[in-house]
Amino acid sequence: MKTALLIALGIFTVGYLIVWISANREAKKPADTATEGHRARSTLIELFVGFVTNFFDTLGIGSFATTSSMFKLLKMVPDGLIPGTLNVGHTLPTVVEAYIFISIIGVDGRTLACLIAASIAGAWIGAGIVSRWPQQKVRIGLGLALIAAAGLMLASQLNLLPIGGDAEALGGARLVIGTIGNFILGALMTLGIGLYAPCMILVSLLGMSPKVAFPIMMGSCAFLMPTGSIRFIRTQKYHPSASIGLALGGIPAVFLAAFLVKSLPLSAIRWLVVVVVLYTAAMMLRAAHVDRQKVPAPQPNS
Repeated sequence: MKTALLIALGIFTVGYLIVWISANREAKKPADTATEGHRARSTLIELFVGFVTNFFDTLGIGSFATTSSMFKLLKMVPDGLIPGTLNVGHTLPTVVEAYIFISIIGVDGRTLACLIAASIAGAWIGAGIVSRWPQQKVRIGLGLALIAAAGLMLASQLNLLPIGGDAEALGGARLVIGTIGNFILGALMTLGIGLYAPCMILVSLLGMSPKVAFPIMMGSCAFLMPTGSIRFIRTQKYHPSASIGLALGGIPAVFLAAFLVKSLPLSAIRWLVVVVVLYTAAMMLRAAHVDRQKVPAPQPNS
């Protein structure tokens, strides 16, 4: 089953690359609106963001909240394009993570396949909704998603999350619950709320080993992100050069973190991430509030 999943992932990735490369060529045309004026070539800062966020993503911190914060603080990507850029840009590094962790960590193939399939369905539906949202609604949604992500990180730091068991497979009602839960997480991920922390909580509550969460959450993201990203690409709701920077900077970072880094003070890093993410969430919600105040009041009929 694992071999079949990895072959399917390769097919998904090739299809995604074909769509993305074609879209980048189209983005150079003057008729392009959502990506007009954006460079197709990434800057050093975009590559740096890709490297840093995917390095810590491989260690289990997640990349969406940290990338959203860096985009906002450095004013790199318009708020309305952040969800699409996160999904498009982090896809290839996440695929590499999935190949590594599915190969080296034992997990039941049927459980892995069911949870991955559910996340794909959720991402397809979620991306179709988010890609049509106006910038103000994206700011509100992303701000709330960042608060949720910070809350999960804080709960982890305070040891309030379930420890989990030692199971490597789900069956019966637990498999049904896990499948439904991962469908919801796949849909939420297209908004910008990372899947890693919620997925780890889900599998722990179902009695699975926390280490099993790595192939499940990375495999889910590797499949759902190409699926959701294609919708963002087709609607041009992403930033081309920033997404390329995330991909090119992220892939070497994944290999470095997975095979060379043995220990880091991750607890201190998570506290820093919590503070930065909450600050970014406040900025997003404030910007949405300012947008609302700029909307002219409806005039009474004469």
